[in-house]
Amino acid sequence: MRAEVLKKLDAAGAEKCIIEFLRGRVKDRGVVFGLSGGLDSSTTAGLLVKAFGRDKVLALIMPEATSTPLVDLRDAMKVTEIFGLEHKTIDITEIVESFLKQVGRFGERVAEGNLKARIRMAILYYFANLEKRIVVGSGDRSELAIGYFTKYGDGGVDILPIGGLYKTQVRVLARHLGIPEEIAEKQSSPRLWPGHSIKEELGMDYDEIDAILYYHLDLGYDLSKIVELFGKENRQKVESVLRRVVENAHKLTTPPIARLPPEILFGRGATERSP
Repeated sequence: MRAEVLKKLDAAGAEKCIIEFLRGRVKDRGVVFGLSGGLDSSTTAGLLVKAFGRDKVLALIMPEATSTPLVDLRDAMKVTEIFGLEHKTIDITEIVESFLKQVGRFGERVAEGNLKARIRMAILYYFANLEKRIVVGSGDRSELAIGYFTKYGDGGVDILPIGGLYKTQVRVLARHLGIPEEIAEKQSSPRLWPGHSIKEELGMDYDEIDAILYYHLDLGYDLSKIVELFGKENRQKVESVLRRVVENAHKLTTPPIARLPPEILFGRGATERSP
């Protein structure tokens, strides 16, 4: 289950488009982003430096003791060296523990994992407020489409430069930008709990997810046609991906607002024109 067409990305063209997008949106302000040492944030780092230069880019590395492996810290530092990034390392372990001590620990790993993502985002916006920076996210199209991100956590950003690229395409762009192969090919994981990986959680990797998304979102294939293409043995995977697209669509929209008629808001006749 692969969509080889996704690997045909015009990486130079994608870089140019994204840099123009960033410059047009951010203007002359600085940017801040979270650098995990993974594929997406490392690729975002390269794009930001190319768009704005090193002086306007701040990377925050925010490990947590139970879920951040040492390899991620090493890779994050490697990326700061490659691109000459200004960076700060902020260990969030004590913040997480203090929060859970106050509200209670119930052993629910998804809730605790999402808490870590929201704490990181709060820190990013703290520095954004301090230094009048724009918060840049590193979510890609695959994650956005299936809702594989934390609402008001890593999804709560000002701008998403690689949000139009599937994970498979981000790997192509990463190599083009000079990201080391071990990072470009690293197994994807939000690192919200020990051993966390997308394959462990969803039962498939991004090669499979991207292929399903491509045929559904870009070519308009429905469930039966995708199953016909990939085989009945993959029906459960196809159903899972398409279900996530529908169920998590709310993560990509602003909160619904109750719209009240004028006669309730301002009293009957309040909107009538004066003679």
